[in-house]
Amino acid sequence: MKITTILAFGAAAAFALASQSAQAAGDAAAGAQVFKTKCFVCHTIDKGAAAKVGPNLFGIVGHAAGKSPSYTGKYTEDMMKAGLTWDEATLDKYLEEPKKLVPKTKMTFPGLKDVKDRENLIAYMNTMK
Repeated sequence: MKITTILAFGAAAAFALASQSAQAAGDAAAGAQVFKTKCFVCHTIDKGAAAKVGPNLFGIVGHAAGKSPSYTGKYTEDMMKAGLTWDEATLDKYLEEPKKLVPKTKMTFPGLKDVKDRENLIAYMNTMK
């Protein structure tokens, strides 16, 4: 195989991966709507806002699960010992079916089954830093 052919395949593969990443990033504006319809009852997401039944989710992306110092509620033992970091992959799994990832979580929400809703919500959460 010629070097130009190998380079062309490499460029095509890189483009495909970049396209997938951009697609997986989601739409933050659509994610704000998902938050308002699915999450807002139990959570806040504005900087400095008081927690509701669940913790304030401002800045949650990249942080350890079960360790928010501003949350005055009590996390379950399972959540505190899960050893999770709320990165995009972990959020996606948790938001799809919370009790599957953390069986004894207090979160009673059954999950977001639509992958696009999860991608959009995560994109929105990523803007809250």
